[in-house]
Amino acid sequence: MKAYLISGILSAGMLLFFSASANAQDVDPADSTGLPGDHFSLEGAIELFKKSASPEEFEKLLNTEDNGVNNLDLNEDGEVDYVRVIDNSEGDVHAIVLQVPVNEKESQDIAVIEIERQNDEFTILQIVGDEAIYGEETIAEPFEEEAGAREGRGGPAVQLKPYRIVVNVRLWPCVTYIYRPGYRAWVSPWRFAYYPTWYRPWRPRPWRVHYVGVRPFHRHYHVVTTHRVVRAHKVYVPKRSRSTVVHTRTTTTVAARRANGTVVGKRTTTTTTTTKNRPNGRATTKQTTTTTKAGARQGKNGRAVGKKTTTTKTTVKRKRGG
Repeated sequence: MKAYLISGILSAGMLLFFSASANAQDVDPADSTGLPGDHFSLEGAIELFKKSASPEEFEKLLNTEDNGVNNLDLNEDGEVDYVRVIDNSEGDVHAIVLQVPVNEKESQDIAVIEIERQNDEFTILQIVGDEAIYGEETIAEPFEEEAGAREGRGGPAVQLKPYRIVVNVRLWPCVTYIYRPGYRAWVSPWRFAYYPTWYRPWRPRPWRVHYVGVRPFHRHYHVVTTHRVVRAHKVYVPKRSRSTVVHTRTTTTVAARRANGTVVGKRTTTTTTTTKNRPNGRATTKQTTTTTKAGARQGKNGRAVGKKTTTTKTTVKRKRGG
């Protein structure tokens, strides 16, 4: 009986291992920039913040291995770095810094969650990845999709185009917590080599395995180019911390990639849904085009190498009145 039980456990473990390995193999190496930001998910950090009841709990979630958001090893000691959380607040704005103590003397900001209360009913949030980690300042935010409609030319044809709207984060538990009366801005008490008793460092995962784990977060959070939380960003900038070691390493990597003609790009996804009336009934066509530019290289012939464009079109016919 024990032999069957052990055999079953081993089989299940091997199945999970090969499944994860297969998913990792599906990841295009061109998506990797070779920068530290490959190992910290901005989208995942927003998701953990959304789940947290307080900045202190948020810090704990960031430093829990099973959550898979943090895979950084900035000091290259073979262990994932501890990320501490520091809230810089001023009036109705908060700049919540995610920071790694690299050594006894230096700390490096990974990202900052910027929150701004527009009024009593609406609060907005963005996370800004530090350029020393991502190669350039990278902004991500939560989004929701709603369908807009317009009538086609010369007939009853209707074209539906989903568009993204800014999310009101006012009722997120952590946001409610930091705006409550009497709140004292959270400043992590931990520093390099001095961490809480519950913390258990772990070895970094290979990039492909890490990316597969954080990819689901991209469904509800996306990278943008516009600063919406302007006042909070102004509060943060004068307090930014940068490690000379990390900055030099990133600058060297970026310079080498540019010398090789490699450009760190962004992903663009466009979804269009069209509904048209036809003599034999109604057809709905949904077209999704995804263009990946991350890691694209400019070849000798002027063509981009490593750039992928995928277009998927689905047509569903429905009977009239259906």
